[in-house]
Order: sequence, then structure tokens, then C-alpha cells
Amino acid sequence: MSRKLVRPRQGRMLAGVCAGLAQRFGMSANGVRLLFLLSLLLPGTQVIVYLVLWLLMPNEDRYLATTAH
Repeated sequence: MSRKLVRPRQGRMLAGVCAGLAQRFGMSANGVRLLFLLSLLLPGTQVIVYLVLWLLMPNEDRYLATTAH
């Protein structure tokens, strides 16, 4: 779990949030996507959390550019 929380360039479906979470926590991207879709059946703010993560998680390219200095 030492990887940073970024949205990867490869393996995205929408914004890369689920793929980034899966990489960070060592899970399957499809498993995280399935958990997210199942969570939509429950009441809550899942879509808002997804949108906030989309805004807050940097792209892998931008993260690598800022750490290269």
C-alpha cells in the first residue's frame, strides 16, 4: 500500500477513480467498480464522493511531473 493515490493513465473507464483506488489498496479495478455499483443500490452520497475524488485525485501524469523536480 505504498503507492500514492493517483488516477492512472491505463485501465480507466470513466475518470480513473476506481482504478486509482484499486492500485492504492492492492485490489482488482473491476472489484472496486463492482463495489461502487453495488453501493449505488444503498442510500447515500456515493456519486458525490466519486465526483470529489475525481477532482481531488491528481492524474498520474501531473503527479509524476510535480515529483520530478
